[in-house]
Amino acid sequence: MHPVLPLWFEIGSYVVLGLILLADLLLVVKRPHIPSMKESTLWVVFYVTLALVFAGLMFLISGGEFAGQFLAGWLTEYSLSIDNLFVFVIIMARFSVPKRLQQEVLMVGIIIALIFRGVFIVLGAQLIESFSWVFYIFGAFLLYTAWKQAFGHNEDAEDGETALITYMKRHISVSPDYHDSKLRTVIDGKKVWTPMLIVFIAIGTTDVMFALDSIPAIFGITQSPFIVFTANIFALMGLRQLYFMLGGLLERLHYLKYGIAFILAFIGVKLVLHAMHTNELPFINNGEGILWAPEINTWTSLAVIVGAMIVSTVASLVKSSRDERKKESISIG
Repeated sequence: MHPVLPLWFEIGSYVVLGLILLADLLLVVKRPHIPSMKESTLWVVFYVTLALVFAGLMFLISGGEFAGQFLAGWLTEYSLSIDNLFVFVIIMARFSVPKRLQQEVLMVGIIIALIFRGVFIVLGAQLIESFSWVFYIFGAFLLYTAWKQAFGHNEDAEDGETALITYMKRHISVSPDYHDSKLRTVIDGKKVWTPMLIVFIAIGTTDVMFALDSIPAIFGITQSPFIVFTANIFALMGLRQLYFMLGGLLERLHYLKYGIAFILAFIGVKLVLHAMHTNELPFINNGEGILWAPEINTWTSLAVIVGAMIVSTVASLVKSSRDERKKESISIG
């Protein structure tokens, strides 16, 4: 059964979050600049605190199960969003996006991500409502995604190219330089596109791929569309500032992808077990639920997600520290 929260709380949440996102967008448009480390850190702390306050309100209004589902979903989406930043860094470098324009690119990327995730959430909720066996598909997809995350190699992500971008670069006129944040400009009396269009397409296609991974993952934690969507909003809010705050630290998080892969694999197994427990497919156990298949509760999921993020982050920082000491000893020697 889906968690049910008071209607006034759901409507109020959407209004407040919408206003915060609008204020963030206007800030980028009205005051384009390169955020300092201090500014970025303060914004990230603000958004994380806001998410924790939101979870606290859910706990007070409707109980621990609701708050636990939100926290587990938010942390899962947040870890996947950090993984998303790696690809954003590659895209920015591949297309030589000027630092002063990167805020606008990231803000557009976040808006596109919200739109796609909203669409996938509605579709996912409808599928779950109508076909319980879709959990088998979600679970198998997440297990495949986890394997690909840990052991795969995405060449498109590394060079920032996709078939669509390659096609467009061959068939449309693109100026060699950026013209602020304009998509179109005039050169020698001829209208041409700017590289910003290609960057937005690269960011948008990346968002689609990440939405395909993240939505089945969070539906493995909660089937409430409200919790799914708000967890996604909170995970994406502050992502722009996190990009500037982490800076070079992203390159030091060597093992983060394994932590994320473990989280995805865990949720994939959880979804398959849930599908088995509520099974309705006639060719599996004669269409009856498999009683021995355990149901993994929300707080166990939350503990596993937090544990995986902590272990992978600490291991990454330890490895980076060791690598730096090795470099220093080699240079001294």
